[in-house]
Amino acid sequence: MEENLLPEQTSDNDRVIRVNIEEQMKTAYIDYSMSVIVGRALPDVRDGLKPVHRRILYAMNELGMTSGKPYKKSARVVGEVLGKYHPHGDGSVYDAMVRLAQEWNMRYLLVEGQGNFGSQDGEMQAAMRYTEVRLQKLAEAMLEDIDKETIDFQLNFDDSLQEPTVLPTRIPQLLVNGSSGIAVGMATNMMPHNLSEVIDGCIAYIEDRNITAEDLIKYVKAPDFPTGGIIYGIEGVRQGLLTGRGRVVLRGKCHIDTKTSGREQIIITETPYQVSRDALTERIGQLVNEKVVDGIAHVNNESNNKEGTRIVIDLKRDAVAQVVINQLYKYTELQTSYGINNVALVRGRPVILNIRDLILEFVDFRMEVVIRRAKYELRKARERAHILQGYLIALDHLDEVIRLIRESATPDEAKDNLINAGWGIDDIQAKAILELRLQRLTGMERDKIKEEFDQLMIKIAGLEELLGSESLRYELIKTELLEVKERFGDERKSEIQYLADEMRIEDLIEEEDVVITISHMGYIKRTSASEYRQQRRGGRGAIGSKTREEDYVEHLFVASTHDTMMFFTEKGRCYWLKVYEIPEGEKQSKGRAIQNLIQLPQDDKVRAIIDVKRLDDKEYVSNHYIILCTKKGVIKKTLLEDFSRPRANGVNAINIVEGDELLEARMTDGNNEVMLAIKSGRAIRFPEDKVRVTGRGAIGVTGIEVDDETDEVIGMICVHKDDTSKTVLVVSEKGFGKRTPVDEYRITNRGGKGVKTINVTEKTGQLVGIVDVSEKEDLIITCKSGITLRTAVSSIKEAGRATQGVKIIRLDESDAIAAMSKIEEEEKVEGDLEALESEIQENAGAALENELEQRDIIDEDKDDTDKGNDVTDSTENNN
Repeated sequence: MEENLLPEQTSDNDRVIRVNIEEQMKTAYIDYSMSVIVGRALPDVRDGLKPVHRRILYAMNELGMTSGKPYKKSARVVGEVLGKYHPHGDGSVYDAMVRLAQEWNMRYLLVEGQGNFGSQDGEMQAAMRYTEVRLQKLAEAMLEDIDKETIDFQLNFDDSLQEPTVLPTRIPQLLVNGSSGIAVGMATNMMPHNLSEVIDGCIAYIEDRNITAEDLIKYVKAPDFPTGGIIYGIEGVRQGLLTGRGRVVLRGKCHIDTKTSGREQIIITETPYQVSRDALTERIGQLVNEKVVDGIAHVNNESNNKEGTRIVIDLKRDAVAQVVINQLYKYTELQTSYGINNVALVRGRPVILNIRDLILEFVDFRMEVVIRRAKYELRKARERAHILQGYLIALDHLDEVIRLIRESATPDEAKDNLINAGWGIDDIQAKAILELRLQRLTGMERDKIKEEFDQLMIKIAGLEELLGSESLRYELIKTELLEVKERFGDERKSEIQYLADEMRIEDLIEEEDVVITISHMGYIKRTSASEYRQQRRGGRGAIGSKTREEDYVEHLFVASTHDTMMFFTEKGRCYWLKVYEIPEGEKQSKGRAIQNLIQLPQDDKVRAIIDVKRLDDKEYVSNHYIILCTKKGVIKKTLLEDFSRPRANGVNAINIVEGDELLEARMTDGNNEVMLAIKSGRAIRFPEDKVRVTGRGAIGVTGIEVDDETDEVIGMICVHKDDTSKTVLVVSEKGFGKRTPVDEYRITNRGGKGVKTINVTEKTGQLVGIVDVSEKEDLIITCKSGITLRTAVSSIKEAGRATQGVKIIRLDESDAIAAMSKIEEEEKVEGDLEALESEIQENAGAALENELEQRDIIDEDKDDTDKGNDVTDSTENNN
């Protein structure tokens, strides 16, 4: 086939240029399409703006049309943009600027308008000669630092002026306001989002740059439209956030009112994004006339700028309002869907971006802006400091400087004389000295120069440190983002409504308190707290769990079904499990092996459990701590935030040295006092801030001195400094216990020997537990035999620190206490009257016996207290 060539063209010098028309058309069309893609239709991922919007904001800033200045005519802005930066039609510029001022189109306005800028009902704006505009404060935040060499400039269309290639925005504009455009061969349709949520997502990325898009959805939940509405279903939104392509279904918000006549009305108060209220009203009327929708008597659009959207639909007497609403969702734009197509320019190339990509590109751009701004400010500060240094030198040699200048015939000669005077003055400093006003020679002005110089040196040191530390720069970006959130953040306008198949499991599970038990051999279950009936102190207890002969309940914990449980093992690992994921069982059942629920190695076992209610709350986890202690008296403090990202195979919580084991874990708010107790009956009390915060991989520091190889720590409690309602309850292995005021334990440094907390004898056995309790709580005690007792804390009398206490539970010779836990006091479960009377008779003899025994023990305790059995601290701080 012959090539399709243009006819031969012969010039004066007989040269022939042959061109393949197909290649020529391809090249020309690609050039055209790239011009449309880059220069017109797609936004830049960094500032989220198309060239026309960027030029409008820049031109308004150059005209001084800031939020605090008077409005100026829109025509003036359009002329400025057309004449200097954007050689297109005036209509395109004016329409783009008007959209930036329309609150039903922009989630966060960039331009503040005065005059007729149209309406949500589809009315057009007035001509540019009538309307006036100025920048919004949000737009000023996008232009901030533009004069500090933070971005690159390029020549305008006729090479006569410079215009910015991007704005140094502090606002993640592309995510918060979205964008839409049709290019050649591609299009973009990005939804607006809530500024507060987006900034939370940016901060989450800064704090963990390995965070996934799935994790970021916890912060940026869904689009947030300026006209509100209800996002109906979340799966399409999730796909959009995870992949950059998805679908969001938006419904208008409406409610049902009843008139005085008894007839019902449907009131539409919010319409979907970019839906004309007049067009919606007209469509409803049309469907009524066509008898597609039944039950509507009259429809009227009563919306106005003051009260907002209000479309009133009067129903017929026999109409069912919910049926009519469902018909409106089906046949009108009261329910509308939008395709999510996140296409933006990344370094000049169109790319499909998910939520993580968008946040990453914005944060990286902010890092570039911060670096360039710091370099500019450092250079300017050094230049100014250099001149001030010259001033100070001149002031130190003031008489000589004046003499040199007076003897000089010309300024150039005076400058040379200053440079050659031997004081170390260079050309720049000499020129500045010659321009110095006489009033700066006074003593007060000299002090001002010195003060300014000192401040500049501090600033220079700070900027150098900032440029040398990536972590400091990220902290600065985070601080600036939080300031933006404080100034411009608001609540969501669009509600999120999950579909039946999208409901979270937590939403389907009733929230209630449950008792979680873990046996010595690692069997776990949850049981309703109401199953544990309350008994008197000294009772025999009830069977709490059927276990093997060698097994017994070792941990007993109370939590809500919606909480997250953190499991800490003796080898220092941490695992997570939702409470509702723990299998439910009867009080007598054995439970399920914990290895089937979490990936726990065979040679490891759970030692401590923490109940966390708000693991996804950023502020909560950054202000709470996990305190860990080991059997050898080592203590460690770590931010809860370090444990806020669950992993299936767990994470390392503390490095355990050989021969030691993790014993206990507690969550605090940073204002607690820590108490550690050991088997031999000693306890220590010290402020939480004596233990510095370390990462998850650290070993820890000494909490209490454990001398004897057979001795070990048996428990740790954390009591808030301001909590006066708490007492320290200690229990020995043979069932003796008592409550003692916290103040009886003097505050010392960590690492000491501590003081006596219970008088350990052969009768009491060694100390096995320490708990902080209040009068309104109950105590649940579990024995190695599986028997449990629930008794009111108020029934256990207070006694001195060095006493042996009273008998809390009667034990068989071979039995011993295995674990104890506290629970909020509840009303007794009403049961069969005869069974209740039988139980009272059964326990009456035991109660009387224990009452007599208690008197004898208290008398013995008084004698021991008088002897004074305090153990003094051998050292204030071992570590």
